[in-house]
Amino acid sequence: MLHTLKNDVLKISVDDHGAELKSITGISDGTEYLFNADPTWWKYSSPVLFPIVGKLVGNKYRVDGKEYELPGHGFGRISDYECIRETEDEVVFALDWSEKTLAVYPFKFRLEIAYVLLKNQVKVMWTVKNVDDKIMYFSIGAHPAIRCPIVDGESFDDCFLEFNVAENSARIPLDPSGPLTHDRIPTIDGKILKLNYELFKGDALVFDDLKSDEISIRSRKSPKSVTLRAKGFPFWGIWTPDKGGAPFLCIEPWHGHADFIDFKGELKDKDGIRALDPDETFNAGYSFIIKEHV
Repeated sequence: MLHTLKNDVLKISVDDHGAELKSITGISDGTEYLFNADPTWWKYSSPVLFPIVGKLVGNKYRVDGKEYELPGHGFGRISDYECIRETEDEVVFALDWSEKTLAVYPFKFRLEIAYVLLKNQVKVMWTVKNVDDKIMYFSIGAHPAIRCPIVDGESFDDCFLEFNVAENSARIPLDPSGPLTHDRIPTIDGKILKLNYELFKGDALVFDDLKSDEISIRSRKSPKSVTLRAKGFPFWGIWTPDKGGAPFLCIEPWHGHADFIDFKGELKDKDGIRALDPDETFNAGYSFIIKEHV
């Protein structure tokens, strides 16, 4: 079921399945800012990554010596959530542990995802609660696919990323099987990264050293832009399919990341993993900001 929020500037739609944001539309001219999940390219628009981000080595991980299996990015994006609150400007979803989740993820949890519409912004807020009697280990991340180019008739090469802090950053390449390597490739120098499909021939650009907390998709031909504001996220991914030609770009703030290719430890030892004590709550969030530059 789709839930719709609308104000004088934007209209958004969110699906119970995956608690996934499906549309961000400008009221004035009907511009769609989010990718429409055309499976020719990718079957998602803005999935929530939980309880892992990225891929595990062999799709497997270990807790207290026992082996479990999860698909890339976990089960959060393919689960049905309950809508627990809906007002004119907010909709909130919840996913609770079950016997089915315990079979693949041995922790009892509650995940709430809220979407708030505020003028030209869409705020996304996550609340993860450990309802177990032991320490819970998890990752969570965003994977929104923003239309790129935003304006019909433009090309991907007309677009660029703008960072709010000058960067001197190297990406961490992915192994063809999905996990991270230990290499570093210098990628960003300054506040601007020009876009072209060749950048993504090796899959996503993964960073653990960005100083920026705002990344904008802009065009040299038109004024419309989307800024993703995400404060306090240690990892970022930037992705479009490596075959080239897809009409979107994902800007992904993460708490956690894929396994390193040689990782063999327990989940609690994984780089970037979050830990929650019993009854403890973790909160994080990010915003879409829709602008037309003068």
